Amino acid sequence: MGHRKSFVAANWKLHGSRSQLERFTSQCTERIDEDVDVVLCTSHVHLGFTAELLGEQGRVKLGAQNVSQHRHGAYTGEISCEMLVEAGCRYVLVGHSERRRLFGETSFIVAEKFAAVRAAGLIPILCLGESGAARQARRTFEVIAEELDIVIEKNGAMAFDNAIIAYEPIWAVGTGKCATPEQAQEVHSFIRSRLAEDTPVIGEKVRIIYGGSVTPANAQDLFAQPDIDGGLIGRASLDGEAFLGIVEAAKGAS
Repeated sequence: MGHRKSFVAANWKLHGSRSQLERFTSQCTERIDEDVDVVLCTSHVHLGFTAELLGEQGRVKLGAQNVSQHRHGAYTGEISCEMLVEAGCRYVLVGHSERRRLFGETSFIVAEKFAAVRAAGLIPILCLGESGAARQARRTFEVIAEELDIVIEKNGAMAFDNAIIAYEPIWAVGTGKCATPEQAQEVHSFIRSRLAEDTPVIGEKVRIIYGGSVTPANAQDLFAQPDIDGGLIGRASLDGEAFLGIVEAAKGAS
């Protein structure tokens, strides 16, 4: 990886409380330095509180787990990019497999959300990933290409100049079954090559991170791969010491 700065994001999903956030931030923020870009994605309810906890320390940035593609209107329960900016967010997850699978987000909707996030000055973390069935059918690259290409078609490859891509195979998310470093590297290399076909400089520059049952035990081997620039961490991010171990692995790979 070398010239690309490592990136690690904690995705707390439907977990967390004010007391948990207080413990996490007091435990972690002082032990994270600027060698790794670190983001904490909490629930929308806790964004304001988390922003206060993170304050001006600069080591950990605030991220949201989801956003609406709409700026305003009759969309009960939705959150706009502008609201996230006011809450202090810098990053937004877009197209997480759980949003696609459980809440019916299509690749077209994901592309619209990516565009809205970019327009608002936020940084999208675009999630891509295939199901276990697709991998068994040897359709991994086909699925990844479809999910990526529609975002490129709507936004252009240059839109990835300030964006993050997260490869999260659905069969590894929350299952305890992590992709091997070789499996992950193969897909990361494919994503990078796909972007480079359109804009070589973006293919080389974009940071692509891996998500799916990352732990301190497997992080070092994953992050040692040439096209893996860090991780999107779910379950392990709820444990401060485990998360710090993963961040340390990313730092060592920089």
